[in-house]
Amino acid sequence: MPPAPNSATLEAVYTSSASTQTFSHPLPSASSATSSVQEKTAYLSVLRVSAAQLQGEVNTFLTQKMEEDRAAEGKAKVDDEKEEENYGEEVVDEEGG
Repeated sequence: MPPAPNSATLEAVYTSSASTQTFSHPLPSASSATSSVQEKTAYLSVLRVSAAQLQGEVNTFLTQKMEEDRAAEGKAKVDDEKEEENYGEEVVDEEGG
C-alpha cells in the first residue's frame, strides 16, 4: 500500500541473487518550516525509534539468512573447522604405521 501524499516511509531493501526483501516503517508527515521546536523534536524522536526498529528487523533477517546458508553448507562447514584446527600443521596419518 503506497504511503499517503504527505506521509513518509523509512525503508531498507535487501537484494540477493535469490530474493529481495523490503523492510519499511511509516513515519508521520515531516515537519514544515513553521513547525514548533516541540513538533520537530517529536518527529525526530519517532524517526529515531523507527530507525532502531528497522535496524533490528534487518539484523534478525540477516542472521536468519546466515543460519540458512550455514545449514546449506552442512558438511563443508565441519571440514572448514577441521582445516582451521590443523592450519599450518602437518597432519600425519597414524593408522599407516
